[in-house]
Formats: sequence, structure tokens, C-alpha cells
Amino acid sequence: MKIRAANIRDLGRIEQLYREGGEQISEALPPARLWSLLTYTLSALLPLAQETLLYVAEDGGRVIGFVQASGQPAGIDLPVARALQVLNLCVVAGSEREDVAAALVEHLCNQALPRGVHRIFVRLPLDDPLTPVFRLEGFRQYATEQVLYSEEPRATLGTETLPGLRQARGRDKRLLYQLYRKVTPMGVAQIEAPSYRDWRSLGADWTMRAGGDSSEELVVDRTEIVAWLKLQRSSSTRPHRLAFLTLPEDHLPEHLAEYGLNLLGPRAGAVWSSLRHYDSPMLDALRQRGFSILLTQALMVKELAIRVPLREKAFVPSFG
Repeated sequence: MKIRAANIRDLGRIEQLYREGGEQISEALPPARLWSLLTYTLSALLPLAQETLLYVAEDGGRVIGFVQASGQPAGIDLPVARALQVLNLCVVAGSEREDVAAALVEHLCNQALPRGVHRIFVRLPLDDPLTPVFRLEGFRQYATEQVLYSEEPRATLGTETLPGLRQARGRDKRLLYQLYRKVTPMGVAQIEAPSYRDWRSLGADWTMRAGGDSSEELVVDRTEIVAWLKLQRSSSTRPHRLAFLTLPEDHLPEHLAEYGLNLLGPRAGAVWSSLRHYDSPMLDALRQRGFSILLTQALMVKELAIRVPLREKAFVPSFG
């Protein structure tokens, strides 16, 4: 078996593997359309871009699996991706599929480090059959994430205004990172984004990223930014998406959920959102408005470079 970088001639076979399924990250998700909710589709990432790594496993001249990871997200103005997100891992069914999957993940890690990547992240549904592969390759879980979904969400508080609400601006980026640190447990933040640069490199869960005319991004500014809301309206293949960062105070989660749903209108259609395990006030606010938990994902990471703090220079007194 040979692991190598994908080329343009492999794309047809890769697309076939992706459509057929096989042993892949998305296998545990019951509705086929859900995969497009949780990650980019393969077609959306082709042709190959500089920030996308795509490797194939080849046996006897036949592609039997591939792994795909994305680095610098669209709209993030950083010259080097410090983190990668695994988007796809797909292997044909067979007796050696775990070995093939492990070889692909190992190759991805080995190729990422010389490119300046420090961490590789992956989202996996709980009890996904590929979880042991990632664990054996040194990935560890640091958080869980719940995907909430509603065919017909309902607003309950009316259309009252939200004090301090305004459109997000470019200069809010660092303030949003401060909000992220306030609402994120220290153990998670130290793994995921211990610095503003790490947060930007990771993409900050599509915060302050280009969204075109279909998206709207707002903050609640009350001397400091206490909440953030992003709405991305549906396309022909996707439901609407809502994303939140909010302090759990003054009924902010309820009012933010309400405002987002009112922006979509009374007949918005299907809406989804993903929230971490520590976002319980926001989770409750959405569930009260007709959302249910579609699935729970494990967030896993592998550190490729060990962070060693700089040693302080010893002070040596000088005696004249």
C-alpha cells in the first residue's frame, strides 16, 4: 500500500468513494443530508487549494481511501495555517480498513508538521467506528458538541429590541476573542485557542468570516461585547444556520435566540446550530423554541508540536 498526495486524476475515484460511503467519518449519521450540515462537501473544496491537504491510499494502482483536511479557512488573513480540521476520512470496506485509515491519518500528521501546523482537530459522532483509529494516532477528546435542529422553530418573546445590539465590525475581532475566553472553560481554551492568533488560525467556528449577502453578524455591545450572533440563511441544499457566543446573564441567551429566529421570519423553515457542552443556557433557550438534539459529537485534537515555555534568563549581579 502506498500513501501519496492526491492529484487531479484521482478526483473521480475520490468522489466515487465519498458518494459510496464505505468506512468514513459520516457513517454514523442516519439522514444522508445531515453530512452536508456538519462539514463542507467534497465538491466545495475542489479544485485543490493551497490550504487543503488531500492524500490517498493506493493499492495495486487503485485508490482505496483518502483523508482530507482544511487549514486556513476562507476569510482568515493569516499567511500560515497553524491548525488543520479533518473534514473527510473514507476507506473502502475490507478486512484491513482500520490499517488503511490509520496509515492515512499518520501520513496527514507527518506532512502537516513541516508545514507549520501545530494541531489537528477532528469532529466525530460519539461511538463513531473510526474513533479508535484517531485515538491510536494520538488524538484526545477535549469537549463535546451538540447539533440542534428544528424543522419549524418558534419564537416566544415577540419582537422586542435587544439593548446594545449592533452590526459586527472588523475591529470587534479581538473583543470577540475576549468574549470567547470568558465563556469557554480554561481547559478547553488552552487546547483550542490559547492565543488570539490560534483563535484566528482555527477559524473561530466561522466567526467574522466572509459570508456574502446570505449572512448577517451582530454583537451586543454594553461597554464590552457580551454576546455575538451570526445568521446564515439557507441555500437550496442547506437549512439556515445560527451561531452564538453569549455570557449567561440577564436572560441574554433567551433574547439572542429570539432575535435570531425573528430575523429569519415567521416561516423560516429548517434551522440548525451547534453548541458546546458548556453552553447549557443557550442549549435550553433553543430547546424551548422547538429545537431538538440531532447528534452529539466528540471534539478531538492532536498536538503535533510540544509547547515549551521560554526559560527566564538568570539575573547575575555585577560587582564592579
